[in-house]
Amino acid sequence: MRKFALITDAWTPQVNGVVTTLTQMVRELEQKDITVEVFQPNDYKFFPMPTYPEIPVVWSAENLERRLLDFLPDAIHIATEGGLGWRARNICLKHKLPFTTGYHTKYPEYIHQRFPVPASWIYSLLRRFHNKGQMTYVPSESTLKELKEHGFKSLTVVTRGVDTDTFNPNRRIEMDFPKPIYLSVGRVAPEKNLETFLDLDLPGTKVIVGRGPILEELQERYPDAVFVGAKFGEELATYYASADVFVFPSLTDTYGVVNIEAIACGLPVAAFPVTGPKDIITQGLNGWMDNDLKVAVEKCLTLDRSQVADSIGGLTWDEAADQFLSNLSYIDWNED
Repeated sequence: MRKFALITDAWTPQVNGVVTTLTQMVRELEQKDITVEVFQPNDYKFFPMPTYPEIPVVWSAENLERRLLDFLPDAIHIATEGGLGWRARNICLKHKLPFTTGYHTKYPEYIHQRFPVPASWIYSLLRRFHNKGQMTYVPSESTLKELKEHGFKSLTVVTRGVDTDTFNPNRRIEMDFPKPIYLSVGRVAPEKNLETFLDLDLPGTKVIVGRGPILEELQERYPDAVFVGAKFGEELATYYASADVFVFPSLTDTYGVVNIEAIACGLPVAAFPVTGPKDIITQGLNGWMDNDLKVAVEKCLTLDRSQVADSIGGLTWDEAADQFLSNLSYIDWNED
């Protein structure tokens, strides 16, 4: 393959696991001498999503069809089900171009949490979106199983990776917080279930890394927690390596790249036994899962951290990119 088209509604400057995954994937493909054209919201007119202004909603993409056809990609991947994603899907169907899609986010659960819309309605819409493609990429086996039960077809797992040059136990320093230090990293948004973590009665310090639509609300409600904003690269790795437990309270993630970043830094993960953590955590080795999050946190404090970082040795972005490439559907532009 020489040229690849990626259509995504999630791109920088957004900060989330989807953007991390896609930017890393583009970097890996370019290192394999593939020309990547990213069709993303900053190329078009958009408005901020209501209740979540960090997310752009594209309302006009007038030249998307022309750009895509002029580029003559060898393969097309539609990563998201937003305004750009639906337009690209319709263009591919119109011109009978094969394409693959990505399922990153549990929108049925997210939307149901915010609005009185049955999750089954959203699953029906997403099933219509994805089943027209040749293959849908999912990040984990547990997500694949769930989607099969909802009638999704042609699913394959494309894993995630972690850059261990950046994320490793050597980043550990002594942080000036009362111990133990409980760390959570990610969007500060309703779907992340942060209140469940912040409500736990635990000695020490709760540290929240990230930003999002409910940041100010949580800062006011939980004055004893430490909110440090968004962090990246080596600075983020230092927070991971220097904490005592990584707490992942989400019930609706499909994977959670932050989990493997934490583990790569030698930090055990406490989580609920749900999609994402179930595919990453080895119980009693690199974390603990329990329906009682406090129990999971307390168990993590007893684990031997010397073995944690080595427990995910095979998760590299290079391997993820190879899986990505091997499942693409290629276009023959010479066909009538």
